[in-house]
Amino acid sequence: MKYFDLIKDGIIRKNPVFVQLLALCPLLAVTTSAINAIIMGLATTAVMICASSVISIVRKLIPGEIRIAAAVIIVAGFVTILQLCLDAYVPPNITAALGIYIPLIVVNCIVFARLESFASKNKLFPSMLDALSMGLGFTLGLFIIGVIREFLGKGSIFGKELLNDPMLIMGRPAGAFFTLGVIIMIGKQISIVRSRMKTMKKKRLDR
Repeated sequence: MKYFDLIKDGIIRKNPVFVQLLALCPLLAVTTSAINAIIMGLATTAVMICASSVISIVRKLIPGEIRIAAAVIIVAGFVTILQLCLDAYVPPNITAALGIYIPLIVVNCIVFARLESFASKNKLFPSMLDALSMGLGFTLGLFIIGVIREFLGKGSIFGKELLNDPMLIMGRPAGAFFTLGVIIMIGKQISIVRSRMKTMKKKRLDR
């Protein structure tokens, strides 16, 4: 297994937001600002790394019949610790903006997809690396959408005013769907262009 491929899969080729379209509920809710997006992404990443590590270590000790239940308990424990840390060290306005979506990491489909498909079948280090790469891919997706929505919807980036006439719809869920759709469309077009260029290059070499 190539570790570089794991990193590339999580961040680019199998990005949870732009490719797999997972965890759209927190994406709609917390990407109204860049800082909220970053904190939500990093929080999910931390839980994924910790939970994947534990699942990988005890994977041979957990009977198949209770694997999902055990994963829920493990994730819930780390989410509880995370919630206490956020309440202690993160400004109240940010934790209020994240709201119910931090506790809902317990049932986040990205977390359980990686626990079930990877951590439960692989050793510790690859499982940690997979969780890190997927978490960073998720964070990157949230951050890109958060920056665009904050700039267009509030006229600011990280709270600094830059735009005098923002588009209020970008601060609503419809704005998140629109932003996500445009980014996916651009990514698809880039992929098509790259594929055509490779084909043309191959034809030239074959001549």
